[in-house]
Amino acid sequence: MSKDPLLQPYQLKHLTLRNRIMTTSHEPAYPEDGMPKARYAAYHAERAKAGVALTMTAGSAAVSRDSPPVFNNILAYKDEVVPWIRNLTDQVHEHGAAVMIQLTHLGRRTGWNKGDWLPSVSSSRHREPAHRSFPKLAEDWDITRIISDFADAAERMKKGGMDGIELQVYGHLLDQFWSPLTNDLDGPYGGQTLDSRMKLPMDVLQAVRDRVGNEFIVGLRYTADEAEAGGITPEEGLEISKRLADSGMVDFLNVIRGRIHTDPAMTDVIPVQGMKSAPHLDFAGEVKKATGMPTFHAARIPDVATARHAVASGLLDMVGMTRAHMADPHIVKKIMEGREDDIRPCVGATYCLDRIYQAGEALCIHNAATGRELTMPHLITPAEIRRKVVIVGAGPGGLEAARVAADRGHDVTVFEAAAEPGGQVRLTAQNPRRAEMIGIIDWRMAQCAAREVAFRFNTWAEAEDVQALGPDVVIVATGGMPCMMLHETGRDLPHAVSSWDIISGDVKPAGHVLVYDESGDHPGLMAAEAAANAGAKVEVMTPDRTFAPDIMGMNLVPYMRALQDKDVTFTVARRLQGLASSGNRLTASIGTDYSRHSYQVEYDQVVLNYGTLPLDDLYFALKDVSVNRGEVDQSALISGRPQTIRANPSGRFQLFRIGDAVSARNTHAAIYDALRLMKDI
Repeated sequence: MSKDPLLQPYQLKHLTLRNRIMTTSHEPAYPEDGMPKARYAAYHAERAKAGVALTMTAGSAAVSRDSPPVFNNILAYKDEVVPWIRNLTDQVHEHGAAVMIQLTHLGRRTGWNKGDWLPSVSSSRHREPAHRSFPKLAEDWDITRIISDFADAAERMKKGGMDGIELQVYGHLLDQFWSPLTNDLDGPYGGQTLDSRMKLPMDVLQAVRDRVGNEFIVGLRYTADEAEAGGITPEEGLEISKRLADSGMVDFLNVIRGRIHTDPAMTDVIPVQGMKSAPHLDFAGEVKKATGMPTFHAARIPDVATARHAVASGLLDMVGMTRAHMADPHIVKKIMEGREDDIRPCVGATYCLDRIYQAGEALCIHNAATGRELTMPHLITPAEIRRKVVIVGAGPGGLEAARVAADRGHDVTVFEAAAEPGGQVRLTAQNPRRAEMIGIIDWRMAQCAAREVAFRFNTWAEAEDVQALGPDVVIVATGGMPCMMLHETGRDLPHAVSSWDIISGDVKPAGHVLVYDESGDHPGLMAAEAAANAGAKVEVMTPDRTFAPDIMGMNLVPYMRALQDKDVTFTVARRLQGLASSGNRLTASIGTDYSRHSYQVEYDQVVLNYGTLPLDDLYFALKDVSVNRGEVDQSALISGRPQTIRANPSGRFQLFRIGDAVSARNTHAAIYDALRLMKDI
């Protein structure tokens, strides 16, 4: 038996959990028609197969029709969900893990113009800032119906084979009732006393218990401290926790600290990169100490050392490593095998959550197999024939191609023009708040070193250099360089500098800086932050109706906190149309897509953020001597079949380009390009 605290079993009621590591409830937005079908089951089964003790599903499965999903949640109010839940639980149980699900009514944290177009309902008439719909104040018959809906949903989950359920009581309806900040009701469920504010969650618990019995596991994920004036205080949160423990109806407490009604509040609950790790861990330990209850918790616990401390110190019984398991679902297996250094790190980019809040699906910024378990491998299988692979470029895409090719058993050589690997990721890591991004590169370099990949740094590879190695496969991952022209007007901007120039420090910010951002991604705001920190007066301008549209709520929060106390303004719906030198200053001609209005403004410096243009000279130099002439069989790529195009029978090697060498995209796209191509090479 291992003496590692993380590998000790834990007895939760009748259920023996094989270790102390879990993934907490989260919604990756993989349901189809509101059902957790094959993709959903495969995602959780992968983590079960790799040793996690408990996988929590469905960050808030909806129990009522007037709780329409905000991002493709499971519809727990439909009877048809039961066989899909059974399929999921069977797959997880087959690999020895337990599985539970979170149930909720969103209350005001949703909209009326979704689903069945029913009014949202809450204990408050005031809308939640994040979701913006004005709710109906709950009537007695609403409350009765919702209590019954929770019980019905719990019964469905039990029929589906779940080991237990978790009621969501932070930010959603049950919490809206028990928070003094959001309970405007009179009567037995009103906000006058803690007893009345807790009445709905307690009535729901009783109804659930009456329906599923005392043996079925039922817990709460709830806020025990709203960290806001007028809200639930730590003292009241501990009192709530004791009442839950004394009720005899609750089997575990999953502790949250904070609110989620705004993007900044949610980011404090679920911290992103550059923020403190495990900020609420000690508070969760206080709840455990005060109640003696089985206590779970997750909030930026990204590494094994922190998780081990949480359990060894008695702060938690089960430690949640949810985003960490999106980065590497095999954490437990690697701990058991003494391979902790091999764990792919969560770099805190929170690409996963920000995609959900952009109506997308959860994807890990640097594990392209997460969420694609049906088509992409987490473990690479060896190739039948060893081949010579040459990769040009050691950015994230090139390094992923090298890692996968080496795992396949190929002989791999990587050319890189710079002295160090990383490409744009190394540039990103220049911002201290985003320094963790370099983990994307460091992990791949370690993987490549263990597989004897050969690197040639400080080498600008020409076609002759590549061909001299006699490759069977050539991957051009040369990335791109900043685009310094205005596409809409067709004008180059010789007087402007790029966002990269400012971020890297190659160009110092001047006094009055215009950051013209047509891309709406991180480099624009990174340049603005660098300029503002240097004391410049900064204007961030975009032709879009919102600034930085590719940076969603959680990642936007740190930028705004860094910028709002400085001389920075944001201008939307304005297009830079031209730039002229005026002595030591620059005159910008500015218009708008919405009218013929135009004007001119003088700046000391203009910074352009408009994506990249591919560095593709090498690709085109090699195209005519390659066997496929660079052509990709897209059907084969999408379906996971090998590339077999032979457009040039006299060609010497297969040639492909990936990432920004094709077109300006992002880190995840480059890594996904590499994985789905190289897994079959």
